Amino acid sequence: MKNPIVVLDNGASTIKVGVVTRGGEGKEPRVVQNAIIRSKGDKATYVGHEFKACSDFASLHYRLPFEKGYVVDWDAQKAVWDGIFSDQVLNLNTTEASLLITEPYFNLPNIQEVYDQFIFEEYEFQSYYRCPPASIISYGSLFSHSSLSPPECMIVVDSGFSFTHVVPIMEGKVIWEALLTNQLKELVSFRQWNMMDETYIMNHVKESCCLVSPDFKHDLEVCRVDPKHNPIIREYVLPDLTKNKRGHIRHPDDIVMDNDQVLVMNNETFTVPEIIFRPDDIGLDQAGLPATIAHCISLLPADVQGMFWANIGLIGGNTKFPGFKQRLYDFAELRTMAPVDSEVVIYEADDPITEAYKSAYNFASKPEFTQHVVTRAEYAESGSNASRRKFPDWRKSQQAEKEKGAGKQLEDDRPQPSSGKPPKARSKPVAGSSSMRRR
Repeated sequence: MKNPIVVLDNGASTIKVGVVTRGGEGKEPRVVQNAIIRSKGDKATYVGHEFKACSDFASLHYRLPFEKGYVVDWDAQKAVWDGIFSDQVLNLNTTEASLLITEPYFNLPNIQEVYDQFIFEEYEFQSYYRCPPASIISYGSLFSHSSLSPPECMIVVDSGFSFTHVVPIMEGKVIWEALLTNQLKELVSFRQWNMMDETYIMNHVKESCCLVSPDFKHDLEVCRVDPKHNPIIREYVLPDLTKNKRGHIRHPDDIVMDNDQVLVMNNETFTVPEIIFRPDDIGLDQAGLPATIAHCISLLPADVQGMFWANIGLIGGNTKFPGFKQRLYDFAELRTMAPVDSEVVIYEADDPITEAYKSAYNFASKPEFTQHVVTRAEYAESGSNASRRKFPDWRKSQQAEKEKGAGKQLEDDRPQPSSGKPPKARSKPVAGSSSMRRR
């Protein structure tokens, strides 16, 4: 391998990054916070990888490069990338390396051009490849069937920090539909402590306490009847920052000290993940995840829809909630939405947070990867047009559909074969009508 290849899964919450090596040592990624974080406790500012040195997690202020799924703060993003490429993380000379980087679904053209500018003009990479995470999942182990090759038709459910996307993949054709939710801080702050400035703590609470309910109405009633003593309650002991003590779930045999602050999580444990399945609960006029999956499959050719039902894969941090797969398959009517003769099979990744990175790593390790990249010379000659020609993009599919529709319209506008009767005199065309033709 002449030049090192950097694999960078650029998530809105964390970046998973590594370098392709012959022995595969870089397959386990380094996970870096994609943020500039200011601690009000020690008055220090941490950029990306530096956050692991933080010891005071009280009232952290996050400056996020991403907002609503797209990069909007390029100064912050550059600062995080600079740290990753520095000798503190990868110790990489970017001018002698290639890059594979993931981008958001439905990424905007002007944002894609900024990606190109940073990669080639700021960091001067030799070459790079840019794609949405789901498009490379087939190179990973999510859909592995012993010795069988990955399926040609698959559904990838990517439920992460900003969105939940349902992505059908078949011969390069991708259809997206998205959901958005993040309500935990607001619910807890309204009911108990003011946690609006405690992003880090609340993320840990979510990861430690939240689950997907198999029977939402039943569990809601259980919490209502006995709000203080029920099997759903989780007690989270908030961190004691004076003793540098991390927050944790309280177990029955744990002794709670008088100065411990305990956050009681009752129906909050399952009402937040429920919004993925029932977004109408917070007034979003969108279908839930099961209906979105069924709708996406219904848009595909009827003769292969059964293959999609049999290959549904889950990636992204939200899919780590306990009960996520069970709810989607057993209790969310996904099986009833499928045709009677279709088998519904759902696959879970060993680590859904790093699955996209590992798939990208495998893709970048293949000899044919170099055929897909845009080189620095190609960018110097054609600018971002070189990227538009080579990289998978939702606008290409949209344009193809328009051209297909225009072709059909032209076909419909052709004169019909003569029936043998003399043609009738044509009436004078009306301005703006489709029958007018320039001669």
